[in-house]
Formats: sequence, structure tokens, C-alpha cells
Amino acid sequence: MQRFRLIRSAAAAIALLSLSTIASADIYTFVDDNGVPNFSDQQTDPRAKLFWRDLNGPKGIAMELRQDILRKPPAALSPQIEAIARTYRLEPALLAALISVESRYNPLALSPRGAKGLTQLMPATALRYGVRNAFDVKQNLHGGARYLRDLLAMFNDDVHLALAAFNAGEGAVLKYGRKIPPFAETQHYVPQVLSQLALLRRAAREAE
Repeated sequence: MQRFRLIRSAAAAIALLSLSTIASADIYTFVDDNGVPNFSDQQTDPRAKLFWRDLNGPKGIAMELRQDILRKPPAALSPQIEAIARTYRLEPALLAALISVESRYNPLALSPRGAKGLTQLMPATALRYGVRNAFDVKQNLHGGARYLRDLLAMFNDDVHLALAAFNAGEGAVLKYGRKIPPFAETQHYVPQVLSQLALLRRAAREAE
């Protein structure tokens, strides 16, 4: 077993793991009694939780060819998206844009690769963030928002890379030198979300 112990941040852990020989393996983490995060490629401690999603590429979500069609959140969903986005210090329009592309605001969406719910959480990601039912609106929104916040921290608030990691996995972004991976789905996904973000921002300004 190979264990990594870092004091400062998860982002630093990812940077180190990306250079290791086990960078494509699952990584588990727990905080010990001294408050020090521990990272391991084996779940040897009962406190350990999955930290790193093994590289498995894009999630297989369906996307439209056009990027200029505004898709607003349903009225019943909009307040929840806004509240949960602010809980995790996210721009509500960014979370809404991500959901728009991921699931078209369908809480029962299921991709061919097993991504579920509004933010299309993969099973390992749902497990990491304590989402027991990925089709539950509140659980899914909290899990997806926390994951996006962690990815933004990991990639120094680079929205392009955070979105690419949300689609293809953080390991893929690191593998390709902190660039958007050369997967057709991911390279189409990032501009789709950014386009929705721009349209949602414009709609919000016009509504003021």
C-alpha cells in the first residue's frame, strides 16, 4: 500500500497523486486524530471515503448540437438551485447551466453509463458525497454542487477545467496536463455549459 499525507488541501493531494504510479486508481481519504488528511489506494481505515473517481471518460449524456437555445430552470426548481448554489458559494446561473446540459432539469435522467439525476452524478461520485438516492432532487443538487465547488478549488477557479472534470473526471483533466481532455463529448460539453451560463446571465439582467 502507498499512502500520502498532506496538511493543506485536497487540491495539493490531487497534484501529488497525478504524478504517482497509481494515478488511475481509486483513492481514499480520511482525516486522522491529529487533523491530518490521509490518502491511500486502499480502503484500510473505516473512516476512509472515496476521494478520486477512477478515469472512465465522459458520462454518455445526450447534448443538443445548438448552443444558443436558452433553457431556464422550471419555476418549482429554480429556488432550490439558487439556495443550494449559494450554500456552496457557487453562482446560481452556473449550477443551473450545468444542470441544463447534464439533464435538461430532469430529476430522473439516467445516462447509458449510469450517471443519475439532475446533475448526472456517477455512482462513485454520489457515494463520495453521501448521496444515497441520486434521483432525489435535494440530495442530487447538494452532491452536484459540492462536487463542482471542490473541482473549482482543485483547478484554481478555472471554470473550463472544472466543467471538463465534472464531465470526464478529475483524473482525465490531470492526465492531459490540466487541459480539457480530447474526448468529443467533453469538448462539446464545456462550451455547451458556458453558452447556457451566458444566456442565463443575460436573461437575469433583462429581467431586472
